[in-house]
Amino acid sequence: MGGVAPLLQLDDLHVHYGAIWALKGINLTVGEGEIVSLIGANGAGKSTTLRAISGVVTASSGRICFHEEDITKVPAHDIVKKGIAQVPEGRRVFANLSVLENLEMGAYIRRDTKGIKQDLEDVLDRFPRLRERIGQVAGTLSGGEQQMLAIGRALMTRPKLMLLDEPSMGLAPLLVKEIFSIIEEINREGTTILLVEQNARMALQIADRAYVLETGRIVLDGPAKELARQEEVKKAYLGG
Repeated sequence: MGGVAPLLQLDDLHVHYGAIWALKGINLTVGEGEIVSLIGANGAGKSTTLRAISGVVTASSGRICFHEEDITKVPAHDIVKKGIAQVPEGRRVFANLSVLENLEMGAYIRRDTKGIKQDLEDVLDRFPRLRERIGQVAGTLSGGEQQMLAIGRALMTRPKLMLLDEPSMGLAPLLVKEIFSIIEEINREGTTILLVEQNARMALQIADRAYVLETGRIVLDGPAKELARQEEVKKAYLGG
C-alpha cells in the first residue's frame, strides 16, 4: 500500500451469529481509490464482512477502522454519514416507491439541497434508463434497472467507500458487463470500492487487489491479476 494509511482496515475481525462463527479473524485493508474484491464460495463470510463494516451486524471482537477512526461499535446510520454506502445483495430497492423517491431516500441524511439536486442530475445522467422511468414504481423495473437504482441510491449519499454485494446476481451477461463498467467508472471518479462477487472472473478483472475467503478466514490475498493466474484460484473459482 506504499506507506499510505488505508481508507479501511479490518483487524482480527470476528463475527458470530448465535452459535455460528461466521468470521474468524479477518485482516483486510482497502486503500483510497482502490477496487478490492472479496471472492469465495457461498457461506464463506463475504456478505458478513460487508455487513460488519456497514454496522448491520456487530463484531464479536476485533476492530474496523475507517479513515483511521475506530467505527466498530458505530450504529449503521452514523456509518453512512461517515461516507460508507452499501449496495445490498438482492438490490433491496423500495418496491412501492418511485425511482425518484428511491433516489431521494439515498440522500435522507443530507441537508445540502443544492448538492442533492446536482447529485440527482449526475445519477440520472449516468443511468439514462432511470431518467426515462423516474416516476415508475421501483418494483416494476427489470433486475438490471433495479441494480442501477440501488447503485444510484448509494451514490446519493456521496460515499467515500462503496460496498457492493453481488451486483451481478441474476443479471444477463450483457447487463453484467454494463454494471461492471459502471463500477469502474464510479471508481475512476474517486469512489473507493469493496466488491463481493460470485462472478470471480469479472471481479478479478476490474480489481486492484483481492482476498479469497473460505469458511470465515482469508486464505489468499494479493494483486488481482496475480490471483487470477494462480492454479488453485483458477480451479476453485474460475472454472479452469
